Amino acid sequence: MKSLDELKAIRDKMQNQVKLRGENSNSIRVVVGMATCGIAAGARPVLNAFAAGVQEKGLDNVTVVQTGCIGLCQYEPIVEVITPDGEKVTYVKMTEEKAHEVIDQHLVKGKVVTKYVLSPDMLKQ
Repeated sequence: MKSLDELKAIRDKMQNQVKLRGENSNSIRVVVGMATCGIAAGARPVLNAFAAGVQEKGLDNVTVVQTGCIGLCQYEPIVEVITPDGEKVTYVKMTEEKAHEVIDQHLVKGKVVTKYVLSPDMLKQ
């Protein structure tokens, strides 16, 4: 049995995680592909890295969510960053390390990490 203080701490932690999944039309959405192909390619640690990183940095304007198949299995894990105005950047072949870089550069500083972005040339292959 947990003490009342331990249970309150667990409740508070879970409420903060639920806030990360909430919808806010004024927030940046980070969408992680979590279909079978994404999970097999390592999307779960990427999702966890984004959720933890956003929470650690206190980014109240960022919502982290998961979705099913994005449709580009060969580029999994895929992460889409969607701004409130609808602009979308698609990051491919993501890892936990790349997620931390995207958090620091794109979500905090507003600079797209172009070396991880899906390019039109990739779609021609």
